[in-house]
Amino acid sequence: MGIKNLLTNLSHVKYINRWIVFIIDVLLSTIATGIAFGFTCYFTSHIDTSFFTILQLFTFSIAGSILSFLGLQTYKNVIRHSAFVESGRIASATFAKVVILFLLIELFIPKWTTPKGVFLELLIDLCGTYFILTTFRVILILSYNYIKDKTFSNSDNLLICGTEASSVDLLTSSLQNIKGNYRIIGCLTNGKNRSIRISGYRVYSIETQEAFNRLVDSLYVKAILFPDYRSVKYEDERFVRFCEKKRVKMLLAPSINEIESGKINYINLPEVRIEDLLNREEIIINLTDIAASLRDKTVLVTGAAGSIGSELCRQICSFGVKQLILFDSAETPMHNLRLELEENYTDMSFMPVMGDVRMPGRVESVFKRFHPEIVFHAAAYKHVPLMEENPCEAVLTNVQGTRIVADMAVKYGVEKFVMISTDKAVNPTNVMGASKRLAEIYVQSLGIAISKGEHEGKTRFITTRFGNVLGSNGSVIPRFREQLAKGGPLTVTHKDIIRYFMTIPEACRLVLEAGTIGKGNEIYIFDMGIPVKIADLAKRMIELAGLEAGKDIKIEYTGLRPGEKLYEELLNDKENTIPTSNQKIFKAAAREYEYVEVVGLINDLNRIAATVNKTETVKLMKVLIPEFVSQNSEYEKLDVVDIVNFPLI
Repeated sequence: MGIKNLLTNLSHVKYINRWIVFIIDVLLSTIATGIAFGFTCYFTSHIDTSFFTILQLFTFSIAGSILSFLGLQTYKNVIRHSAFVESGRIASATFAKVVILFLLIELFIPKWTTPKGVFLELLIDLCGTYFILTTFRVILILSYNYIKDKTFSNSDNLLICGTEASSVDLLTSSLQNIKGNYRIIGCLTNGKNRSIRISGYRVYSIETQEAFNRLVDSLYVKAILFPDYRSVKYEDERFVRFCEKKRVKMLLAPSINEIESGKINYINLPEVRIEDLLNREEIIINLTDIAASLRDKTVLVTGAAGSIGSELCRQICSFGVKQLILFDSAETPMHNLRLELEENYTDMSFMPVMGDVRMPGRVESVFKRFHPEIVFHAAAYKHVPLMEENPCEAVLTNVQGTRIVADMAVKYGVEKFVMISTDKAVNPTNVMGASKRLAEIYVQSLGIAISKGEHEGKTRFITTRFGNVLGSNGSVIPRFREQLAKGGPLTVTHKDIIRYFMTIPEACRLVLEAGTIGKGNEIYIFDMGIPVKIADLAKRMIELAGLEAGKDIKIEYTGLRPGEKLYEELLNDKENTIPTSNQKIFKAAAREYEYVEVVGLINDLNRIAATVNKTETVKLMKVLIPEFVSQNSEYEKLDVVDIVNFPLI
C-alpha cells in the first residue's frame, strides 16, 4: 500500500525543479570528463597526472559545463516532454562545453599532455557527455511512464482522433498531462488499416460503423479524444456518429496553451457538447483592436451576473482595463461571479455593485462614483412567455431601465454605450421583442440627437443584435439536459420551429467587436449561418446521450407559446445591411427617429406601465411599433384596433 501511494505521489509531480536538473547535468558532465581522463591516461604515455593538474582539469570541465548549459538552457525543458529537438540542444551544449574546455587547457595547462592526448580527451568527453545526458533523460522518461502506467493501470482506454499536427501534439509534448483517468493507446483515422506508429503509438484505421464497433470491443476503448473543435465538426458525420451509436464517450482536449499553463483538470476532460456540433464556423474577432480600445479604461457592465453579462466580464478582465464595475440586482449570481473573478483574475480591479437599472438614484450613484468610460448594457428581461404575462415589467426594465442608464451615460460623459439587443426586436411578435425594439429606438434617437447638436453630450451609442445563445440561463439546451436526466420526454413547441444559435463566448466577442468598430448610432448584426431546427437539436442531444429518439426518449410537441413564432429575423422589412471590416458582422441601415417625439411617447408608455394596466400598455406599444403583431397571444385582439396616427408611424 505504501509503494502504491509513493508511485501515485510521484505520478502527480509536475516537473523536477530546473536548477536540480542543472546541477545533475553539470555533475554528469564532470563525470564524463573524468571517464575521458581515465581513457586518455590509458592510451597516452606522456601526461601530467599531478593532483593540481587534475583539479584544474575538473574545474575547467565544471566551468565549461556551467557556461554552455546556461547559454543553451538545456535544463529548462520539462524532461518527460523532451523530443528529438532537445537532443540537438544537448549536442550543441556538449560541443560548446568541449570548446571551452579546450581553450582553458591551451591557456592554463598547455603542456598537460600531447596534442594527440588532448584530442583523445576532448573526443571521449564530447561523446561521453552527450551519451550520459541523453541517457539520463531517457531513464527519467521511462521511469515516469512506468510509474504512470502502474498508477493508472485501471484507467479506461482512449484513442486520439486523427494524425494531424494537433493530434500528434497530444501524443508528444502533452501526452503525460492528458492521461488522467484514461490510458492513451493510439490514434484513430479513417481508411484501410495500416500498420504504422506515431511516437510509439499504433494508428488504427476504420471505415465503417461495424469496424469501429469491433475495434472498440477488442481494445476496450471507453472514449475518443478530439484535439479541437474543428476536428469535432469535421468528423460530425463519421466518428461522432460512430461514437453516438456505440455509446463511446467523446472528449475534447484543452488547447496546448491551456495545457502548458497548468490550469487544466486532466482528471475530468470536458465531453463534446451539442454546441460543438453546430454546422457553422465560430466568429473570428480582432482581439488586438479590442484590447487597445479597452486598455486602462473604466468599464461598467449592467446585468453583469447574467449569462451574457458574466461572460462579458470574464473576457473584459483579459484586456487590461483600469477597473471593471459589475452592476446587477441578482444577489447570489453576483456573489458567485465575484468569487470566480477574485480567484481567476487576482490582479484585476473590479467592484460588484448591487442595484436595479429602474432606480435612477442608484444608477446615478454608480456613474457619479466610478465615472465609467465605456458601458455595456446587458441588463434586461429576456424570457418571452414571462414578459407576455408581465408586459408592464418588460417596459419598466427593458425600456425605462435602458433609458435611465443611457441618460446617465450622457450626463457623466461616457465615451461609448453598447446596448445588447435581440433578433426578437425585428418585426416583434411578443412583448419582450417589442420592448427591446423600443430600447433600440431610444438609444439610437438619443445618439442621433447628440451627433446633430440637438442634445448636449459626447456619448456614442451602439446596438448589437444576435439570436439565441446556447447554454444561457433558461435556454433550450439546459432545459433539454434536465429533461434527459429525468428520462424524458424532451418538449419542443412545434415540429417546424427553427432558431439561429451562437455560443455565449461568440455573443460576447460580437459585443466587444461592436464596441470597438462602432462610431455611433449603428445597429450591428451577426451572420449566424444556417438556422437550426429545434426538433433536430433535441434528437441530436438524445443521440449524444447514447440513446435513441422515439425509442429510449420521446420528443413531445407542446404547441407554440404565447408570443412565439416559428422563425426569427435579424432585420425588419425597412432595413438592409452594410458590410463592415469583419465579414461576419453587418451594419443595419435602420430608420431614424426624432428624439423629442420618442421621449414624449416613451414617457406616456412608462406612465401607463407604472399603473400595471397590461392591456393599455401593450396597446400603446403596438402604436409605437406598427410592425408589432402578436402571435398566439391574448393581445392578438389589439391588432385589429384602429391605431391613432402617432408621429412614430
